[in-house]
Amino acid sequence: MTSTSIPMDIASRPWSVDASHTNVGFSVRHLMISTVRGRFAQVEGSAVYDPTKPGSLGLRVSLPVDSISTHNEQRDTHLKSADFFDAAGHPEITFVGKRVEGDVGGKFKLIGDLTIRGITKEFVLNVSSEGAGSDPWGNERLGFSATGSLNRMDYGLTWNAALETGGVVVGDEVKVTVDVELLRAKE
Repeated sequence: MTSTSIPMDIASRPWSVDASHTNVGFSVRHLMISTVRGRFAQVEGSAVYDPTKPGSLGLRVSLPVDSISTHNEQRDTHLKSADFFDAAGHPEITFVGKRVEGDVGGKFKLIGDLTIRGITKEFVLNVSSEGAGSDPWGNERLGFSATGSLNRMDYGLTWNAALETGGVVVGDEVKVTVDVELLRAKE
C-alpha cells in the first residue's frame, strides 16, 4: 500500500468502516488502583465528507453493545446488564458526526452526537490522519486514529460501589481510543 495524502475527491462516493481493520477501545479506572481496558468487537459505519465544505460531513458509526469485550466473561455480562449499558433496552451505541474542525489530512477535531443508553451528548474526538492509499485490489483506503474522554455518569452509566478504604470500584472518566480504516471499493 502506498501512503499518500487524503484524496480531494473524498466526497465523490461514500466510505465504509473496514471492521476487520478497526478497533474501538475504552479504558476506565478499577478500584482506584488499576485500569481496565475493553473494546467493541463489532463496528459498522459509513462516511462522506467534502473538504471544501466543512459542514458537509455525513458520518454514522454504530457499536453493538453485545460485542463488548474486556476479556472477562463475568464483567462483560455485567456491562451488558441494566446496571451499565442495558443491551436489551439499548442494543447499540451510535456516533453521528456533525462537523470537523481542522485539516482532515493532519490533526483535527471530529465533533458529533454520541448516544449511549438513549442519552445523546455532544462528543469530541481528537483525530490524526494516519495516511491514505490503494490496496493491492484497487480499493481506496484511509486511516485515522482518535482519542477522547467522557464522564460515564452523563450517559446513565451510574452503577458503582464504595470501597472500605475510600474511593469506588469504577472510575467516572472513560477514555476512548479509535483506530479506523475506511474503505471505498473500486468502481
